[in-house]
Amino acid sequence: MEKDFIKELGYKALDNRLKRISDRMAHDTRKFFKQIDLDVEPSWHLVFKLLKEYEILTMVEIAQQLGYTHPSMVVMLKKMTAKGYIVSEKDANDKRKLNIKLTQKSFDLLPELEKIWNSCEDAIYKMLKEDLSIIKHLDEIEVSLKAIPFNERFYNEYQKIKN
Repeated sequence: MEKDFIKELGYKALDNRLKRISDRMAHDTRKFFKQIDLDVEPSWHLVFKLLKEYEILTMVEIAQQLGYTHPSMVVMLKKMTAKGYIVSEKDANDKRKLNIKLTQKSFDLLPELEKIWNSCEDAIYKMLKEDLSIIKHLDEIEVSLKAIPFNERFYNEYQKIKN
């Protein structure tokens, strides 16, 4: 008998369940990339897609578009730069800003990445049995958390039982 404590907790462990699913998908995607000898990280596809669409963005703009923190963007973009997928150049008008763009290596890889992204999207769609209602629920959670951050919700509930 295999016990799944997180699953048994249900909504009480929602954050852990979402993280576990995310970690599993990222791990399996890394395995797939190794199988096809592709030297990229699963999370980088969002940066590739943004820069393909906008051509040049700053780190702050990328972080804002993705909803990532500045420190996590710094780490990701440093790795992508080290692998030769992006370059940073000082802005001509504002020397404090770094403009980030894809390298020729990335442009050469984009046709293959497009195939990979499409196959991944198809796999996710089929895994969800073509039912995208989970997206609606995730949207609602994100809207709720923007309106009242989780720490405030948590604190308010804690105050109720504390007193």
